[in-house]
Amino acid sequence: MTSSSSPHSKPRWVDFHCHLDLYPNHVQLIDECDRHGVATLAVTTTPKAWPRNRELARNARHVRVALGLHPQLVSQRAEEITEFEKYLADSRYVGEVGLDAGPRYFRSLPQQKTVFRKVLELCAAQGGKILTIHSVRSVTDVLDSIESYLPPGKGRVVLHWFTGTKTEAKRAVELGCYFSINRQMLLKSSHRKMVSELPGERLLTETDGPFVKFEGRPVVPVDVANTVSELAAVRGLSEDAMAMRLLANLREIVS
Repeated sequence: MTSSSSPHSKPRWVDFHCHLDLYPNHVQLIDECDRHGVATLAVTTTPKAWPRNRELARNARHVRVALGLHPQLVSQRAEEITEFEKYLADSRYVGEVGLDAGPRYFRSLPQQKTVFRKVLELCAAQGGKILTIHSVRSVTDVLDSIESYLPPGKGRVVLHWFTGTKTEAKRAVELGCYFSINRQMLLKSSHRKMVSELPGERLLTETDGPFVKFEGRPVVPVDVANTVSELAAVRGLSEDAMAMRLLANLREIVS
């Protein structure tokens, strides 16, 4: 058995959406992911943050970095789509991107849609990208965009913190989307029910740290083990079976 002080050669857990660069101990967390075997996708909120994130994770066994342009920042940073385009060829992973029609960001929605369309078109042109997508109060618009601008076979989509309707979930499944589940999503009975009905082969886990709290502190990637436990209960599986299913799904999406 691998000791806790040395890196796990294979992942044990999956955190497919975490903002590592928003923690004060960014480098320490990368090391922790390697030691505990947490396959972590470190998302970025602006393209300008990507080079530094990539450099810090260059030698990590289990951390990958995604190139992002967060919809909540589009009103101030839409012009950074040029940087996004410049870096995209060097990044297999894209995120956080998407749309946010919540009250604070609704006014920028037309601009968000323009940027998101460009992101999808660029990803489709290069092919082979794996995207983690934000869809607050905008699931139908997000799915419309995916259907229009990211043809099947041109990329893979993970809907992060999905809270859409049963109909929207069904459409997302038909479009080939995966869903990354965090602990916060499982607190509401309506969300638990939705998650219980998603296809098991389309599930991943995430923390969305540091935006999600656990016991009064921001969650970190190793806390995803708690999410696996909760998700296993929702799905009626053992924790080991749930963990194995999630790892198989990760292997499938990155294959």
